Amino acid sequence: MAAGDFSDLVAFIAVARERSFTRAAAQLGISQSALSHTIRSLETRLGVRLLARTTRSVAPTEEGVRLLQTVAPRLEEIDHELAALSELRNKPSGLIRITTAEHAANSVLWPRLQGLLQDYPDIRVEININYGMTDIVAQRFHAGVRLGDQVEKDMVAVRIGPDLRVAVVGSPDYFARHPRPRSPQDLSRHRCINLRLPTHDSYMVWEFENGGNALKAHVEGQWSFNMGSHILRAAVAGCGLAYLPADMAYDDIAGGRLVSVLADWCQPYPGYHLYYPQSRQSSPAFSLLVECLRYRA
Repeated sequence: MAAGDFSDLVAFIAVARERSFTRAAAQLGISQSALSHTIRSLETRLGVRLLARTTRSVAPTEEGVRLLQTVAPRLEEIDHELAALSELRNKPSGLIRITTAEHAANSVLWPRLQGLLQDYPDIRVEININYGMTDIVAQRFHAGVRLGDQVEKDMVAVRIGPDLRVAVVGSPDYFARHPRPRSPQDLSRHRCINLRLPTHDSYMVWEFENGGNALKAHVEGQWSFNMGSHILRAAVAGCGLAYLPADMAYDDIAGGRLVSVLADWCQPYPGYHLYYPQSRQSSPAFSLLVECLRYRA
């Protein structure tokens, strides 16, 4: 029998269990004559009589009992699996892979997604810390996080955070040994802690702006790291000046462990955006994640 004939088997099972064409037809939502025709067609194709009919009763024959006992459980299993798949399609679940920088992971992704995953235990999130300009399609990420002015034009971009501001900071001990810089040009006379970028195997350039005057500083020092948290720790230890997101250094500035300089040269810049391909078909889990991260001022 072809797969399309399963409806005939369903009709037979209904009649065999109800012992009535009338009740089975009502259960299936079809006319009694249509049901009788379906059963006759099934018996003709199989070459056996499945139901013994009298004017007062309907009962399965020996062959009908065998078919009922073997086929009915299997069809029920198929129904259960199809129902489970349908539920899964509408149920937020599955793995979502995101590539991002450390600061965005700590300041945006972790605090917001923690609550989402508690509410939806079948959603899994994998965070990959990477300062490079990752090709999320080639690397099989569902989404990435970048600053607003770094998102490629062919991507869907969803703002997930406010504008940011950097801070140049050093410890009181460092400034006890070195004069405070008055302009970005003065940084050439200071020990600066570099961030190593995987892109082009280079150090991050320190960018400044004041009154429409933009400057880029290539700084040098004894220490370089590929993680912002390590740069912060080195700055607190007096190893040199650090160039970090201002909120990352806020507690240490407030606690007197760091001092901010060149504040008038550190202007706001576009905050973090979640981005993903326009062709991406959103799953319930991914749609929930996007709405959870969406920035609302």
